[in-house]
Parts: sequence; C-alpha cells; structure tokens
Amino acid sequence: MTKIRPETDVSPQEAVFQTRIDAEEKIEPKDWMPDKYRKNLIRQISQHAHSEVIGMQPEGNWITRAPTLHRKCVLLAKVQDEGGHGLYLYSAAETLGASREEMVEALHAGRAKYASIFNYPSLTWADMGAIGWLVDGAAIVNQVSLQRTSYGPYARGMVRICKEESFHQRQGYHIMMTLAQGSAEQKAMAQDSLNRFWWPSLMMFGPHDSESAHSAQSMKWKIKRQSNDELRQKFVDQTVKQAEVIGLTIPDADLSWNEERGHYDFGEIDWEEFHRVINGDGLCNRQRLAHHVKAHEEGAWVRDAITAYEAKKRQRDAQAAA
Repeated sequence: MTKIRPETDVSPQEAVFQTRIDAEEKIEPKDWMPDKYRKNLIRQISQHAHSEVIGMQPEGNWITRAPTLHRKCVLLAKVQDEGGHGLYLYSAAETLGASREEMVEALHAGRAKYASIFNYPSLTWADMGAIGWLVDGAAIVNQVSLQRTSYGPYARGMVRICKEESFHQRQGYHIMMTLAQGSAEQKAMAQDSLNRFWWPSLMMFGPHDSESAHSAQSMKWKIKRQSNDELRQKFVDQTVKQAEVIGLTIPDADLSWNEERGHYDFGEIDWEEFHRVINGDGLCNRQRLAHHVKAHEEGAWVRDAITAYEAKKRQRDAQAAA
C-alpha cells in the first residue's frame, strides 16, 4: 500500500493545495496541482474511460440476438451511451495534459487497465440482465461518490454518466425480473447468470483498502470519497434485497445479516482469480484487447480524414484573414 507523505515533506504549494482540497474546493485544469495528483487522476480517469469502451463489447455481442425489437432498441441505446461515457472521460483526462493517442496506446500495450468484469464472456441473454443489474449497479455505487471528486471536470462528467447508468441498471434488472417470472428454464438462466457475475461484480471495487496501491493518497486528495470496502459493502447491502424481490438467490453460502453491524456479512472473494484476470489471464482478455486494436486500426482513415479537413479549414481561414 502506498503511504501518504509526512506533512514535513510537503512544499508550501502542496500545503495550499491540500487546504483547498480540505475546504471542498474543486480543482480546475489551469490550477496548480502536484504532479502525482495529475498522474493519479490520468490513471484513474483513463482506466474508467477504457472500461466504458471495452464494456461495449460483451453487450454489443447481443444486439442482433436480442429477443424482441424493443429489447434490441434499448440495448443499442445502452451500448451507444457507454461509448459516449468513454468520450466524456477521455476528454476529462485530456484537460490534465494526456492525449487521446497516449491513452489508447497505453491500453493496447497493456500498461493501462480496465475493469476486470469485462473479461468474462456474455453467454446468454440473461447476461445482458446481469451486466445491467450487477455491473452497472456496482458502477453506480462507485460513480455516485465520484460526483463529489475533487477534480472539477471529472466530477461534472460523472453527473451525466450517473443519470444514464441509472437507466442501464433498471434495464438490466427488468430483464432479470422478466426471466425470473417466466418459465422454469428462463428463471434457471437468470440464476445461472447471477451465479457467474456475482463474484466478478464484487471484484470491481478493487482489492481491500489495506492492499490497494492508490487508495490512501486518493482519499487524502478526495479523488476517491469512499474506500473500496465501504463501496463494496454498500453494493452487497442493496443488491441482496433486490435479488430477494425477484426470487433469485445470491450465490454465497456465507451471506448473512449482521444485526450488530447493520450490514450483510459475505464470503471471501477469490483474490487469486482477481489478480489473474487483472494481469491479462482472464477468459476474454486477449479477445477484448484484440478487438479494440482491430477497430482502432480500421478507424484510422476516419481520424486521418478529420485531421486533413481541419488542416485545410485552418489554411482557408488564414488565407481569408490575410
């Protein structure tokens, strides 16, 4: 775990910066900030952006196979939203001095991460429900607190993203509810999907705080407003009740209500699996990255055309002004 620097090692500029953070002031792009604050934000925001874009793949896989036209339209809109979220977030990271090209190159080279949940396959239509209900539900728990993050562009971007993610979570829950109320085969499909996505969803919040490389400093700078374990607990508490309402069972033999704590106790996460997937050895890591690289390369002509158009436009404007 990364330790916070002692106050005696802090420069006067950093002390003023921390005072602004403690006073709940938003830090804006042109404000002075410690280099480590900037790098920490670029890492977190670009990872968030990569997750939104890579996350389009498991759902895009089901657009043409959705069971009804209505479901197809809703899923298409959702995937489009995720692409938009990625663009908001890349733009927020660019205000910190990172270029889009640098961020994408880091992703393709394996230096940048994205949410491990997207390295699991979407095998059935019920997985569209589980992804919306569990994955987007976990994302909302995390992202609601990020609306109060200390960096202004990131906080403001999260306001719109959270509104759209709320729709995504309801869409997924409705799919699971419909399946759970259907035939025995449909309910079994929903339960199987819950069984496969439950533990990876808990892994989305990251390692325990005591083992996190960035949590302590991110909390001090108020980049993060709640710890990994606090957010994970909040997600478990709200999701258990949602599962009970639609007649599905959380796949955790150790799950029980703790009256003294006022929270659910739950089993231990398979951290070996978490680290294996994070380090590139999940079921779909190579497939997800290869697909993104292929799409990026095939879209090069569009980026080149836009660049050429902008260069000609600037040239014409310069000639007109001369």
